[in-house]
This record gives sequence, structure tokens and C-alpha cells, in this order.
Amino acid sequence: MSRHAIHLQKAIDALKRMILSLGADVENSVKQAVQSLAQRQIDLATKVIETDAEIDQREVDVEEECLKILALHQPVANDLRLIIAILKINNDLERIGDLSVNIAERAIYLSNVARVDLPFDLQKMAEKVQSMLKRSLDALVNRDEKLAYQVCADDDEVDTMNREMYGCVEQAIKKDSANLNSYIQLLSASRYLERMADHATNIAEDVIYLVTGDIIRHGSNFSQEEADF
Repeated sequence: MSRHAIHLQKAIDALKRMILSLGADVENSVKQAVQSLAQRQIDLATKVIETDAEIDQREVDVEEECLKILALHQPVANDLRLIIAILKINNDLERIGDLSVNIAERAIYLSNVARVDLPFDLQKMAEKVQSMLKRSLDALVNRDEKLAYQVCADDDEVDTMNREMYGCVEQAIKKDSANLNSYIQLLSASRYLERMADHATNIAEDVIYLVTGDIIRHGSNFSQEEADF
């Protein structure tokens, strides 16, 4: 192996560690945001908000490292595909971090008002989204195309949950308009979870691109059969 190839491999290995570390931190941010919402924990919600700046900075660090590798090493073939995938995954992780902050802000508001009841299991939706994020990152670590396709297939389920939440909130507001703002905050949290699922799906799609070279965004090459193969 040439000296150039050795330097490139070291740079790529370091980049992998950076993106996986960022992924772990974003997972933790989502977990804390969801917990702060479920348990109305202001201190935990505040922690999510305060740590977002660090996630933002690390997203910038990963992007700069990708650009540095492209400029200095001019990778080709599989290495180039990896850099492209990491650039895109990096952006999705940062957006998930931002959405965690949005949920934490809803948690703070709801902690200061009386609880309202909804016939909707928001925690179940949150657990599904957390599972999608975890599995998308596991698929990245293991370059697991099958697992990535399964994450893509699960996105429709979260979309359905979000639509059900809209229906529940609509009915609740009709019966209890005095708590309109609380219902709207819960609806916003549902929407943020749905968007998290979209970003987890994007990560899974980028893993598929990394492994196969196929671009499946917008459902161009995706089918349920692929999720089951």
C-alpha cells in the first residue's frame, strides 16, 4: 500500500469515528428530549437545549474533515461514495439534533401548565422513531443493506401515527378548547418526531447508496419486497 493510500485510510478511519460519535450524541439527545416530554422534566429539557451547540459544532467539524479529505486525497470509487454518504448523513444528524431541541422546548412549555389527556400513545411513536434512528446507525456501522431497507419501510408507520395524532388533537380541541395551546404543543411534538423519522430514513437511504451505489430517494427504487429480502 502506498504512502498516499495509508494516509487516506487513516483519514477515513478518523472520519468514521467522528460520524459515529456524533450519531451516538444525537441518539442521546433524542432520548433525553423524549424523556423530558413524557415526564415533564424541565432540567432535562434544558440540558438538551444547552448541548445543541456542541452537536452543531461537531457537524461542522465532520463536514470540514470531509472536504479536507476530498481536497487532499481525491478519493475515488468506494472511498468517494463513503465521503458523499457521510456528508449527507452528517446533515441529517444535525437536523435531528435541532428537532430534539424543538421537542425539549415543547416539554418546558407543557411542564408549566396542567396536563391534558389524549387517546394517543405519543410515547409509542417516540419509541418507534428512536428505534429507526438506532437501526439506521447500526446499518451504517455494519453496512447492512437489509436493515437499512427495513428502516425505510417503517417510515410509513410513523407517518400514519402522525396523521392519527392530528385527528386526536382535532377532536380534543372541540371538547376542550380551553387547553388549545397544550394540544397544539403536543401536536408539534408529534410532527417533530415524524420529521425525525424522515431524517432516519434519509440516513438509511444513504447507507443503501454506500453499499450498492443505488440512489433510492423519493422511492425511486424501493419496494416492500426489498425490505423483506
